[in-house]
Amino acid sequence: MLQLDTLDENDERATYRQIAAILRTAIEDQRFPAGSQLPSEAELVKHFGVARMTIRQALQELRTEGLVHAEHGRGVFVRAASPIKRLASDRFARKHREAGKSAFDVEAESVGYTASVDSIVVRREKATPSVAERLRIPADDEVVARSRRYLADGRPVETAVSYIPVAFAEGTRIEEIDTGPGGIYARLEENGHILARFTEEVGARMPTPDERRTLATAPGIPVLTLIRTAYDSSGVPVEVCDTVKIASAYLLEYEFPAH
Repeated sequence: MLQLDTLDENDERATYRQIAAILRTAIEDQRFPAGSQLPSEAELVKHFGVARMTIRQALQELRTEGLVHAEHGRGVFVRAASPIKRLASDRFARKHREAGKSAFDVEAESVGYTASVDSIVVRREKATPSVAERLRIPADDEVVARSRRYLADGRPVETAVSYIPVAFAEGTRIEEIDTGPGGIYARLEENGHILARFTEEVGARMPTPDERRTLATAPGIPVLTLIRTAYDSSGVPVEVCDTVKIASAYLLEYEFPAH
């Protein structure tokens, strides 16, 4: 017998929303922990005494929220519960670069994930108007574009493209697939561009079809967009990074002084 609540005839919500709420509570209470499989449609139909289509509507609601995902031929599973905590005030600390770690390495490992990067592509291209404006370079200037995908325990969670003026990247490992310990920022600092500050613009939207495929997300899962500009100690912008993050995979935390 399933350890689930039953429907309340006095509840005015649609039946599928009641069922979704019952399953959501069971997930939050760890009756179905991360990675576990939910009861089959047939079991849920029997437990709640409703049509199969009602169960499917309830499961789709949970999928839209990013709580569960369906695996063809296997069933519906609870997604990993721990988001990657992105602490803006610490992630670019010099101590991490000196230890040979990227910001993503530190963040993923802090919640027990194994961090990895794939789909790395490095190329030269003309700066778009928005990138050129942020880098304060002419619109037709070339930049080095570095695109990659970040994974936590082998699961895609983010894509990123960095744009660096050719003048700052030429002759360095920034133009290579492997940038070396500490990544792009360590190489920039070795070249005399000591990082001093960052600005970030955060937004949210639904992913494009290409982004959904790349991030392997189910329909209805939103993404966070974050465009970061890095400045050196002379106030010169040295990099623009355009990232797309699965919203449910991240918790963004900012710390700033009160003025």
